[in-house]
This record gives sequence, C-alpha cells and structure tokens, in this order.
Amino acid sequence: MIAPRSTPRIVLGSTSHYRAELLRRLLPDFEQAAPGTDETPLPDEPPAARALRLAIAKAAAVARDYPDALVIGSDQVAALDGVVLDKPGSAERARTQLAASSGREVHFHTALCLLDTRDGRRHTHVDHTRVHFRELDAAAIARYVEREQPLDCAGSFKCEGLGISLFKAIDNRDPSALIGLPLIALAQLLRAAGVELP
Repeated sequence: MIAPRSTPRIVLGSTSHYRAELLRRLLPDFEQAAPGTDETPLPDEPPAARALRLAIAKAAAVARDYPDALVIGSDQVAALDGVVLDKPGSAERARTQLAASSGREVHFHTALCLLDTRDGRRHTHVDHTRVHFRELDAAAIARYVEREQPLDCAGSFKCEGLGISLFKAIDNRDPSALIGLPLIALAQLLRAAGVELP
C-alpha cells in the first residue's frame, strides 16, 4: 500500500498583509517570504500578461529556497483604457488616479501561480474584475484619500473598506480577487495538490 503524501509546507511568496489576511481565510498556518522580483514592465506588455508573468516569477523566486512546499505567487495589475494604474505612492497621485477613473470602468487582472516544488508542477489562473466608478467630484476624492490613505493600492482604493463607496458596480466571479488573491481559484488548486479544504 502506498502511503499518501504528507501535506507540504505552504509558502505565500509575498509580504503583502492584504494577501496574508486573505490566505488566512483558507489556512491557519503558512509561511511568508519576500520574492524580491523585478516588477519592471516589458514593452507593450498587456496588463493581464504582466500580472501572470509576475505571479509566476514571484512563485519561482521563492520556490528556490523551499523544497517540499507549495508556493503561492500572485500579482495584480489595474488598467484604465489599457493604461496601467500602478500603486500611487502619494496622496496627490491617488487623487489624480481617482479623478481619471471617475464615471469610468477600470479593469483589474489578478494572477495566481501555485508552484509545487515536490514535482515542479505549476498551476496558474487569472481573474478579471471590472470596477464601475460613480461620478466623483474633487471634494469626495479628497475626503476619501485623506480618510483611507490608499497609497499602496493599485487603482487608489481599498474595496474592503470605504473604497466600496466609490463604485456603481463590480463585475467579477471572485470578490477576493479584487483585494489581491483569488481565493476561489486558489482553494481549487490547493485541493488538487492534496490540501484538505475546508
């Protein structure tokens, strides 16, 4: 009789507290490691392709230090009319991004890579979310940025917080993807790799 494989270590290839909070919904015990990945975009790279490339690169970078592990890499790219909206980094840039998004649709591509270092298998998924912004005036934008300080968030909002008040609608299959980690797809991949969920 062949003994079943033991559950491997699970490593989140990210230092993001947003992604860690999401992963805790599925798993009580996992490790985190910084991938140190170069996130410079490639010329003419579509947003979804950029997100997937970086998710794979993050998982691969961390996997080198974790044999016998399931390594999770993830990346999110937001785009308005095909132009990438990076993390603003300052209140001024956040206000500018939100003003540009007012009354329009922003696309979020959230990519996931699960790399099994036991056998080298790699599984990927990309979630696509459309966020429909309501019309926002300068005062509303300023109040939002001052109150929530979304300076480390692509698109300059936190949908799990007050940012939800900026929208008319959100179209997607997995609400957790917009926060930064598509848990429905991840749960499916983890189960296929032998992790018991729930």
